[in-house]
Amino acid sequence: MKTKILLAEDDLNLGKILKSYLEAKDFNVDLYLNGEEALLGFQKNEYNIIVLDVMMPVMDGFTAAQNIRKTDKKIPIIFLTARSLEDDKLKGFDVGGDDYITKPFSMELLLARINAILRRLEHSAEDGFIKDVFDIGKYHFDFMHQDLIINKKSQKLTSKESELLKLLCQHENETLDRRIALNRIWKDDSYYNARSMDVYITKLRKYLKEDSNIQIINVHGIGFKLLTK
Repeated sequence: MKTKILLAEDDLNLGKILKSYLEAKDFNVDLYLNGEEALLGFQKNEYNIIVLDVMMPVMDGFTAAQNIRKTDKKIPIIFLTARSLEDDKLKGFDVGGDDYITKPFSMELLLARINAILRRLEHSAEDGFIKDVFDIGKYHFDFMHQDLIINKKSQKLTSKESELLKLLCQHENETLDRRIALNRIWKDDSYYNARSMDVYITKLRKYLKEDSNIQIINVHGIGFKLLTK
């Protein structure tokens, strides 16, 4: 599958040029024109890398990154900025950025930085840091095979059950924002989809009840938390 990039750049002409260049290099790119649109796009879609312009209207790149980091601690973020001040670079790293490119820059430089991050991710995956299998207390969860196992007993999960449990595992002992889950899995955070997700949460609680140390708790007004300790 193609690597999917979230690109946020308020200069429409530059954004279109970067998007076309990266797509010519076989990436899948979604372009957003401000930080708020980028954040909404992130909540509704799956991305491998995020490229954020710092100075954008409505919501700047640093603020967008801070909001993204509340729900995803690992996705790589590259900042684009016209400013080269040391304080700005330090702030970029402080809010969770992985790289920082000062404008003007060549498209080849951006491509090189993206490829360097992808190589790092590949090495991490080989070392077992990126995975689709999880140990949840006494349970073993295989996302790809939609299989939840305890004491050699297997519970087959539906696609939505698997996707929801994976999100909970990725945020283990942290709060999963219900809007993130709804937009990622149901593609819409409507009232009816929220009620549907509540039903799936109840099912997952039932599947996990054989380990009393595991809980899926409601975080009032925010979402859910998978507690394993």
